[in-house]
Amino acid sequence: MNARRTVRGLSLHAVVWLISAFVAVPLLYAVISGFKSTAELTNNPFGLPEHWKIGNYTGILGDGMFWRQIANSAGIAIGTTICTVVASAMAAFVLARYAFRGRELFYTLFTIGLMFPFAVAVLPLFLMLRTFGLLDNPLGVILPQAAFGLPMTIVILRGFFRTIPAEIEEAATMDGCGKFRFFWQILLPMARPALGTVSVLAVVASWNNFFLPLLVFNDPKWQTVPVGVQQFQGQYSTDFALVLAYIVLAMVPALAFYAVAERQLIGGLTAGATKG
Repeated sequence: MNARRTVRGLSLHAVVWLISAFVAVPLLYAVISGFKSTAELTNNPFGLPEHWKIGNYTGILGDGMFWRQIANSAGIAIGTTICTVVASAMAAFVLARYAFRGRELFYTLFTIGLMFPFAVAVLPLFLMLRTFGLLDNPLGVILPQAAFGLPMTIVILRGFFRTIPAEIEEAATMDGCGKFRFFWQILLPMARPALGTVSVLAVVASWNNFFLPLLVFNDPKWQTVPVGVQQFQGQYSTDFALVLAYIVLAMVPALAFYAVAERQLIGGLTAGATKG
């Protein structure tokens, strides 16, 4: 039995290390290649640089447009997350704690939204944004992203809200606590793990969104990081090392955020799965 358990543990560790290698090796390769010149990258693609070209990274870090793209992506991600979480929390509260005719129908409509691809809505969405004057406007990205993020967020929050015992709400009502006050002062603090989870998912989805900012923004001053990477790659298509350096630096904020939020994300999913 012990031998079998040891073999199983070693096999599991081997699989984890193999998956980690698939993730880490390309990232490490990109980081090192960013310190090379294009000629050296072509002649020696897998070796260490003979002359570390730090200017590839420092030149990008000294470019104001790069930092503007970081700020644009961060601002849009924060705005999207606030809109998504606030609207979803209120909708999930009603769908989880109130019994009314048509409740399951409304919830089903939200779940159907999970199967609705963004590409189908491109043309009507573009016409709508143009009608309301939201092209080249951050709200033209924030509001659609929040709308497309509602289904998943509502599904997660509704499941969490339903695990909170009804006795807590009854006790709060007996103490004179209204529905609105119960929602803001009691339910939401208890749902912090779930709120943290959906917030992380909303930030990551917004940060990685490429097609919607490309559709909405024509003015370069509003470009986000994914669009900036595409534009930079087109501008310096022959300088592979510089492009790799730009891609690495563009990934750093997302990786740093995930490293900080990883515990919150896993803790929220675990709490939602085991609570009750």
